[in-house]
Amino acid sequence: MCAVRDVCVIGLGLIGGSVLRAASSAGRRVWGASASQEDVDAAVADGFDASTDVAGALTRAADGDALVVLAVPLTAVDDVLRLVAAHAPNCLLTDVTSVKGPVLDSVTRLAPDARYAGGHPMAGTAESGWKAATATLFQGATWVVCAEEDEGGSDGEPDLTAWREAAALALDAGARVVPLPALAHDGAVARTSHLPHLLAAVLANVASVGGPLAGALAAGSFRDGTRVAGTRPELVRAMTEGNRAALLPVLDEALGLLGAARGSLASTGGLKATIDAGHDALVSLTEQQGAPRTPVTLDLRAPDAREGLLSFGQRGGWFTALDGDILHGEVA
Repeated sequence: MCAVRDVCVIGLGLIGGSVLRAASSAGRRVWGASASQEDVDAAVADGFDASTDVAGALTRAADGDALVVLAVPLTAVDDVLRLVAAHAPNCLLTDVTSVKGPVLDSVTRLAPDARYAGGHPMAGTAESGWKAATATLFQGATWVVCAEEDEGGSDGEPDLTAWREAAALALDAGARVVPLPALAHDGAVARTSHLPHLLAAVLANVASVGGPLAGALAAGSFRDGTRVAGTRPELVRAMTEGNRAALLPVLDEALGLLGAARGSLASTGGLKATIDAGHDALVSLTEQQGAPRTPVTLDLRAPDAREGLLSFGQRGGWFTALDGDILHGEVA
């Protein structure tokens, strides 16, 4: 069995704070740092080891070979990576940002000696800051841990140390782990997360034009469609603008479908094609999510482990446990 690794979290907002709390609840030694004095003060008041000394926290991580978790907005990643390169250049590193390709590029450029595996827990709320963080935020959630096809150790063998440590943290937090390359992740979340954020913003804007009457009549469908519009705007901008390359073609698809609906309504008065297709699509997605799953194991020491991880993730499989170097999961 591998030793339980200490965790250093940089950024103590909703996600970073929840990572710190979850890792502590799992029995790990943890500490954190943040540029936000408010979040640091709140964490310290709750009994956690936290400070505004990011460089000091990283030095401590380097000394103890801890896993460093970057939990800062995408716009702040480069600045923190410069500190990583200066104070913990060879550290085990992961992150929890919602876009993976740009972070991978930044790590390669600014902290090339770090042992990195990108991460994205698919969990959150419209609240923000340390006070919104909970140890149970990731229970039952999906947590992507990235592996790239062309990575390997100096001897040519696959080096999955960073992936293993990031996955172990996610599993300790109660999440299920999906392994994916960064670009595959970005393409998928453009459809399932970033486009919904844009559509929620548009729906909220359209409704607000209706004034007090629209507010009085807004009910469940409006609340469901606009919930994420309550997220801090700077966070939404960071993830959507940061995933521009993947989001643009998906936005074009959505505009095409809206244009077709508009054309049909104007010409025939009917919306059957659009509404039926949407209903059928949701039924299909729901059936896929509820389909019977087959147990799978994967040995991270196997020569083809990386290929196995990526194939498994692309099929929508997830891992739920790690026993030494043996992963246990299931796939439809």
